Amino acid sequence: MTVSGEKTELRLSVLDQSPVAAGSSPGDALQNSIALARKVDALGYTRFWMSEHHAMDTLACTAPEIMLARIGAETQRIRIGSGGIMLPHYSALKVAEVFRTLHALYPGRVDLGIGRAPGGGPVEAMALKRDRKSRPLDDFPEQVAELLAYFYKDFPVGHPFAGLKVSPEVAGAPDVWMLGSSMWSSAAGADFGLPYAFAHFFSPVHTRAAIEAYQRNFIPASREGARSRPEAIVAVGVICADTQEEADYLHSSVRVLQRRIRTGDRRPIAAPDDALRELRAFGDMAVEEGEWPRYFVGTPSVVGERLRNMASDLGIGELVVNTITWDQAARLRSYELLAQEFSLS
Repeated sequence: MTVSGEKTELRLSVLDQSPVAAGSSPGDALQNSIALARKVDALGYTRFWMSEHHAMDTLACTAPEIMLARIGAETQRIRIGSGGIMLPHYSALKVAEVFRTLHALYPGRVDLGIGRAPGGGPVEAMALKRDRKSRPLDDFPEQVAELLAYFYKDFPVGHPFAGLKVSPEVAGAPDVWMLGSSMWSSAAGADFGLPYAFAHFFSPVHTRAAIEAYQRNFIPASREGARSRPEAIVAVGVICADTQEEADYLHSSVRVLQRRIRTGDRRPIAAPDDALRELRAFGDMAVEEGEWPRYFVGTPSVVGERLRNMASDLGIGELVVNTITWDQAARLRSYELLAQEFSLS
């Protein structure tokens, strides 16, 4: 897509999940995440977010806040953040303290993306619960309100936490984002007046409906620094390579990953040759359910055009890119090619 003969400006960010490649270790995956953060910082990406997943051989990052503390020191300008913190597992005060600490270390660079998904299966969710005797309580909206009140000191008069100091006490606060992949999260982001990130690569069915509902129903909040207008971004899967054939070859690892997830198989990322053998033996269970594919795969020009069209259709100015490959060099190259296509700097 072009405007007056020029390509439309579109900001690009990164969501990293520390994928573990077959034949390597989770420690290697975490080091790869640090190297990727340095790379995309230099390339001109806007944000570097890390996800939270538990008890998986596939993904190594269980504690994004720890990784962000290191990554902030390894980068110069890129915003760092969680994509996201699964708030139901934690007290709102503890999350506020952790991210205020990150904000004190890297002022003006920290995003706190919050979600209510477990980040694992039911057993992991139970193990993460502090109180396992009571019935599950969905008090996520109350947790969000409490978290925001800690950052912006707007507890109601007489509230028991109104005088509580959230240390370290410094000017400003992390930028809080609502994350999700459903119409529920869309409504929550609009109701709280928060910026909203939709995980299209995870659940592509409701992408347009969720973004448009959020934009239509957004209610500006009165707290300090709040958005006056809706701000939405969408996280998409991308694999770029110098040729379509190479991109398709690399994508085979993701196709097997998606097939395995559907059967509860959480093994590390398969090498492309092994992935192709598995696909030939067992078939490909992938079914594209949404308006756009979960993963955009191809040369930079092909992928770039499709990403621009998607962003234009949704009326958004930023996309978050999630790239999983078996080979770290291919992953770095994919982000490099995409940065060149979008003239990031």
